This record gives sequence, C-alpha cells and structure tokens, in this order.
Amino acid sequence: MLGMKLTAIVCIVLAASAIHAAEFRAGAATSNITPELGSSINGGFQDGKAAFIHDELNARCLALDDGTTKLVMVVADSCVIGRGIFDEAKKMVNEATGLPMENMLMSATHSHSCGTAQAVGQSEPNPLYQRFIARRIADGVRRALNNFAPAKIGWGTTDVPQQVFNRRWKMKPGGIPPTPLGVTTDQVKTNPGINNPNLLEPAGPTDPQVSFISVQSIAGKPIALYANYSLHYVGGVGPGHISADYFGAFAARIGELLGADPQDPPFVGIMSNGTSGDINNIDFRGGQAKEGPYGRIKIVADDVAQAVAAAVKSVKHQDWVPLAVAQKEITLGLRIPTKDEVEKARELTKQSKLFPRMETMEQVYARETVLLADFPKEVSAPLQVLKIGDLRVSAIPAEVFVEIGLELKKRHAQTFTVSLANAYHGYLPTPEQHKLGGYETWRARSSCLVVDASTKIVAGLEELFERLK
Repeated sequence: MLGMKLTAIVCIVLAASAIHAAEFRAGAATSNITPELGSSINGGFQDGKAAFIHDELNARCLALDDGTTKLVMVVADSCVIGRGIFDEAKKMVNEATGLPMENMLMSATHSHSCGTAQAVGQSEPNPLYQRFIARRIADGVRRALNNFAPAKIGWGTTDVPQQVFNRRWKMKPGGIPPTPLGVTTDQVKTNPGINNPNLLEPAGPTDPQVSFISVQSIAGKPIALYANYSLHYVGGVGPGHISADYFGAFAARIGELLGADPQDPPFVGIMSNGTSGDINNIDFRGGQAKEGPYGRIKIVADDVAQAVAAAVKSVKHQDWVPLAVAQKEITLGLRIPTKDEVEKARELTKQSKLFPRMETMEQVYARETVLLADFPKEVSAPLQVLKIGDLRVSAIPAEVFVEIGLELKKRHAQTFTVSLANAYHGYLPTPEQHKLGGYETWRARSSCLVVDASTKIVAGLEELFERLK
C-alpha cells in the first residue's frame, strides 16, 4: 500500500516536472487590412469615403504556446467587425493549423477612420472587403504562429488618468433636448460640448489603468506588447482620411520606446479597446489646447506609450506560464420596435429629400427603427476568458461601459476586458445607465440589447472565471 502511494506521488511529481519543462513560445505578426480608395468609412451618422491613406490599417496578432495550449490574440483596425468575419477568419486558421476556434480572441479597435466592415449608421460594407479582412486576419494569425520562438512573458499595469473623460453628463434643467426618437426623459447628454454652461457633472467614472502583456525573447529582446486602455478613440483626422487613430500610433511609439527591432522578426505593438463605451478623450471643462489634425492622437499615443514603457522595466518576465481558455454562448434579447413604431418611422424616412439617404437625425433614427423590425428577438453572444498565468483576459462583443470593466477588476485581482471582441452587438450600458438615457441607450442597430444585458454578460463571465480557477 505504501509502495502504491509512493509511486503515485512520484508520478505526480514527474508529471508536474514535465509540464514546467515544456518550452514557452511566442510569435507575433501584422497583416495589412487597408481598404481601397473610394471605399466606405463608417463611424458617423453619414457615410464617408476614403480619399487619402494617412497610415496603413493592420490586424496585429500575438500567439502564445505553453507546450500544451496555444492562444491567439488579434486586434484589427476597424470601427466594428461582425461575428461573420471573425468566425470566417478563425475557421480558416483552424482548417490550416488545427488551432481550435475558441482559442482565438479577435477584436476591433473602434477607430472611426477605417474601412466599413459592418453596416453601421448609413455606411454599408463591401462584401469583397469583408472577405479580404477575414483572409488577412487569418494570414496574420498564421504568420504569428510561424514566428513561434522560445520566449518569456510578463504583465502589469500603469495609470494614465489625464487622457480619459466620461462623455455622459448630467445637465442643468432645460439642458437636454428631446432625442431623435422623441423621448423627453433623458437625464444625461452625451458629448454636451466643451464649456457648455449647462454642465453639472459626469454621469459615471473613468478607468485610468492601462493593462499590458509584455513578451520577450529569452535574451530579453522585445517580441510584442499587447495593451488595453478604456478610451473610445481619439479622432481629429483629416477629411476622408484612413487612419488607425491612436491605436496605430501607440503600436509604433511603444516599439520605439522599447528599442525594438523593426525586423528579424519585427516587433508588434498592439493596443486593444477596453471598457470605453462611455469614455472619450474630450475634457468638456475646456482644459485642453486645440490641436491640428492628428495632434491629439500623437499626444495620447505618446502619453500612454511612455507610461507603459516605463512600467515594463519593473515587470518580471517568466519563462513559462500555463495557458487556458473558457468560452460560452449566451442568449440576449433585443429591443425590437412595435409595428406602429415601424410604420410611423417609415413615413418619416420618406420625408428625406435625398432618400434613401437620410438627412436629419430624426430620419436617421427612423431608418434604424425600420431596419430593426427585421431583426430577431434574440441573439447568441460569445463570451470568452483567457488564462495567462495568473492573468485573466475577458472578451465581450459590445461597446462596454466603463462601470462593467471596473466591476470585473474589483472582483478579480489581475484582469482586464477587451471590448468589441469576437462579434458586435452594439453598446452595453449598465441598467443604471439605461435609466439615465442618453445617446448610447437610443434604440438603433448599434444599441438594441435589452436593458439587463450587461447583468447577464457579467454573470456569464463569472462562470468562465470559475472554470479557469
């Protein structure tokens, strides 16, 4: 009996030794997803057209391998990307490499100066561009896998509070006009205008924390850095410009600050969008100097990159950590308009002199009401959590309000959340923020989840966190 126990103990020890003897590897790559000139640019209520390429758009890819499990993290320069594109890219990678689809986390940056990948506002995607993005994302992942080399990994956080502001404001009586849908009960106004005399206070907090994952070669050479910051986007680009916004500027700047090699293989900087559904870069109290095109983008990118580069110096990089992933589907209801609302909206759209293009905000939202009438009552949404040592990275397919990310950080010591991940289901306010109203709650294709959707999503993520304990 004693011999059997000793044998069992020896087997456990040997198994543990074998696991830790496994080589940790990493690889990174970029893949160009820049659209052609003349193509649609979304992110506004009116469609834009690409007239100038200021900087190339990319899918930035990081692959990790602990000897047993491989994980992939991709951030693509796009306003929003639907599930169809992400799933097609994952399927292509799976068929070519055998990597399970659930082991890939793919997200969009939410830059408003990129080619249209999904119908939003009055922008419609070109199916050829959608297929192009899927193929190029898949190519980027495969290139990252091909770049696998022995590596070490570390992670950390730093604060950059001066570049994030809550964009939803409580206003003085009479300071909030009726919504385009005719609602007069909103208690907050989104983007109320700098130095608006009716400003009272922000309707919510901010998250100043930048989380990051640093990957180096065994010799300490930077391979990749994956960051996460809860900032919607910056903007301030030229008319008709294609640009990756501050996400792309950060990717370049962090490489410079880390002294990374642009070749052999090239270092890959990556910035993902955190929980920024109600956060932007505008100080509505008027504390910022006016900048020309790309001026504010450069300031934000440099501030964040400088802070991260300084923080990386104190990070302990490990030559092996365990990797794992948990994923599940949850069903979420949609706020579908009634037949009467649809008929009234259809009549309003016909008043546009530029029909089928809408002119006024009332007409734009009337069109959204008509389009939502054909949506299903429920959608299936993918939730995902990656385990990287003691770090947990959660993924939500929406524009997540900052309160949700802060709550998850409060519950879990080492974690951050990637928004706009693996699919797109519009804004995700909390039930409390829904009660306040405001742009992010106005019913449209970009905001149609039921009021308690965030509660269900957080509960679903908690199940995944539990699985990965």
